[in-house]
This record gives sequence, structure tokens and C-alpha cells, in this order.
Amino acid sequence: MIQKSIRIKLETGLEARPVAMLVQVASQFESSVYINAGDRKVNAKSIMGMMSLGLDSGEAVTVAADGKDEEAAVAEIEKFLSGR
Repeated sequence: MIQKSIRIKLETGLEARPVAMLVQVASQFESSVYINAGDRKVNAKSIMGMMSLGLDSGEAVTVAADGKDEEAAVAEIEKFLSGR
């Protein structure tokens, strides 16, 4: 399992469209992928779970992945959340 702290740099934060895109990115990987924000932990492959976080631009989250492609999963989610 690996974890990485990432600051959200998407201009609009994580509203409906960016959440849907993030879920698509996370779903490409076999690994379990979770987003931790404060005391909440949600499955990054769940649209409803991600929407429930209501994250804004500038907020920091921790991305955790566990599985055979965990490093690639965290790297791609970091790339997405960083607006690259």
C-alpha cells in the first residue's frame, strides 16, 4: 500500500464533472484506491462517495492505493488532481 498527500489544483474543485473524470481515472486500475480528506475515507471509484466529500480547489487530500498497479494509480490521480 502506498499513500501520497496531494493538493487539489482544479479550478472548480471536485464538482460533478471532475468527480466523474476522477472516478474514470481510478477505475482504470486493479488496485483499491481511496481518497482521505480529514476524517473521511471514500472509494475513489465511487461517484457518490467522491461527491460526498465536496472538495474545493486548494484542499489537501491523501490518496491511498493497494494492489499490483498502486504506484501507477497514485501517479495518475496526482496528475489529474494537479490539473496536468
